[in-house]
Amino acid sequence: MPADSNAAASSRYWDLFDLRHPESRWREVEKTFGDHPDAFRERYYKEFVTFLPYVQRFLYGEAPGEDTTTGYGLSPIRVFRRDDVTAVRMSFDEQTAPVTFSIETVDLYFFYDIDIVILHLEIAADDLPLPLAQQALFSFGRAYPAFWDASDHGGQCLQSVEWLAADGSSLATSDYGDREKYLRFFSRHHTPVNARHWEFLLRPMSLYHSGVPGVLRYRQIEYHRMPLMAYLAFDEPRDLTRGDFVRLALITKPGDSRTLPYSEASLADFEKLYCYDRFWEPSVNPGPLNSRYLCCGHALVIVGKAGDAFFTDGDTGMLGQFRHQYFLMGMIAHFHKAALHLFSERLVSAISQLDAHRRESVRRFKRDIRHIMGAFLRFSHRYWFHEVSNQAQARDLFNLMIGHLATNRLYGDINEAVREMAEFLEADDLRRQSETVKRLTVVTTLSIIGTVATGFLGMNLINAADQPFWVKAVYFSAVVLVFALVVFFTVSKSTALAESLDVVANERASAESKLMALMRALSARLPKR
Repeated sequence: MPADSNAAASSRYWDLFDLRHPESRWREVEKTFGDHPDAFRERYYKEFVTFLPYVQRFLYGEAPGEDTTTGYGLSPIRVFRRDDVTAVRMSFDEQTAPVTFSIETVDLYFFYDIDIVILHLEIAADDLPLPLAQQALFSFGRAYPAFWDASDHGGQCLQSVEWLAADGSSLATSDYGDREKYLRFFSRHHTPVNARHWEFLLRPMSLYHSGVPGVLRYRQIEYHRMPLMAYLAFDEPRDLTRGDFVRLALITKPGDSRTLPYSEASLADFEKLYCYDRFWEPSVNPGPLNSRYLCCGHALVIVGKAGDAFFTDGDTGMLGQFRHQYFLMGMIAHFHKAALHLFSERLVSAISQLDAHRRESVRRFKRDIRHIMGAFLRFSHRYWFHEVSNQAQARDLFNLMIGHLATNRLYGDINEAVREMAEFLEADDLRRQSETVKRLTVVTTLSIIGTVATGFLGMNLINAADQPFWVKAVYFSAVVLVFALVVFFTVSKSTALAESLDVVANERASAESKLMALMRALSARLPKR
C-alpha cells in the first residue's frame, strides 16, 4: 500500500524503498550466487538444476551481459537484506530460562508488477529439548495476539521476544501484553496492529492505517500466524512417538509424547495426508531411511538424524537443500496463495463500489476490472506454475504443499471470477452498442421519408439561385436547423420509436393500434438517470 498516491501504479516498488532513509538498515542483494566465480558453491548448482527451466528464469533471470532484449531478461524478484539483527531472545514463561536463537537471514522479497512483499526470517539453535522447540514453532511467528489470558499475556504468544544486535544490546522487544494498544487500534481502524518487534524489523515500511510515516505502507494478506519451515535434527528420530509427529506436523502446543493432541478419529488419515515417507522406515533399526517430511500447508517440517552426514551437510546434504531449493519451493507456493488472495480482494473491492445506476460508478468499475484482468493475465503467464521440478522428491513435496494450500482451486475460482467479469464487460459493451445501432436505425428509417420526398421533388423546390448570398445563407441555416431538430428529436425518442416500429411491423396489429403506438412513442418522456 504505497504511502504516496502517485506510486499506486508502480510495478517496481523496490524503487520506492530508499536505502538512504535514516531508519533503513536494508541493502539490496545484487547477485544470487555471489559476486565472484570462486565463491560459487555446489549447493547453488544443485539448487538451480532442481527447478524446471521456466521456474529457473523466474527465480534467477538470465545472466548479466546476455542479450536481454530478445530473451527473458532479469529476474522479476528483488531481494533486500539487513545484518544489524543477529539474534533473538525468546522468553517462554516464568519457569523456563530465556533461549537465544541466532538469526541467519533477514530478507525482504519484492515481486515485479505484484503488490506482494514477503519477509523471510531464518533462526537457528542447537541442543534444544523437544518441548522448547515445539513451543518456539507454535508461538514465535505471531504477528499479534489473538486474545489475552488471565495474566494479560498474549494468547498463544511467547512471553517476550527481543531482537539483539551483534554486541548483545537490545534493539526491540515485543509488546504482546499491551492489550489496550491492540484494542484501541482495532476499534479505530477495524484492523489489527502488528507487535512492536515486527514493526521494528520492517522499518522503514509502516503498517497501513498506523499513521507512522514510511516509504511504503503494508497490510497483511493472511492472518496473524506466519507460515514456517522447520529443520529438526534428532539424536534418534525413531524415538519420536506418533503424538510427537502429529504435534510437529500440525504445529501444536507441546504435550505428553504418549498422547495425541486431537482425537484418534480425526487423525485416522494423518500419515496419508501430512507425511511424506519416501525416506522413512521406522521398522528398520539401524538403517539409512531415517528422514521424514511433514507438511500441513501452513508448515513444512523436516525430521532426520543428527549423526547422519547426508542429513546435516550444509552443501550437499538435506540441510543445504532445505535452506535453498525447499525454501524457494515454499516461497513460490505461499507467494501464489498471497497473490491470489490479493486478486480476490481487488475483485470484491471493485464490485462493492459499483452503483449500476450511476454512469461514473459504472465507468470506474469497468476501468478497475480491466486493470485487474490485465494484472491477472500477466500473473498467469509470468508467475503461475503447476509444477516446479521434475525431480521426484521436489515435485512430490511441492504438490503436497499446494494441495494443503489449495492454490489450484483458488486459482480456478479467481480465473472464473475474472472470466465472469470479462463477460459482464463484453455484454455491457454489446448492450450499449446495440442501443446505439437501434437509435441509428430509427433515425435512418425515419430519415428515408425526407430523403425520398426531397429526391422526388428535386433540388428546385425553392428557387433561390438568383437570390443574394445572405438570403441563400438564411435558407441554408433554416434547413440545417430544422433537420437538426428533427434528428435530435428522433434520437431522443429512438428507444420508444424502436418499440413502436415493432408494433408497426406486426402484420396482426390494426392500423389504429399502429398509429397509437407511434403517438405514444412521440409523446413519451425521457427516463431520468
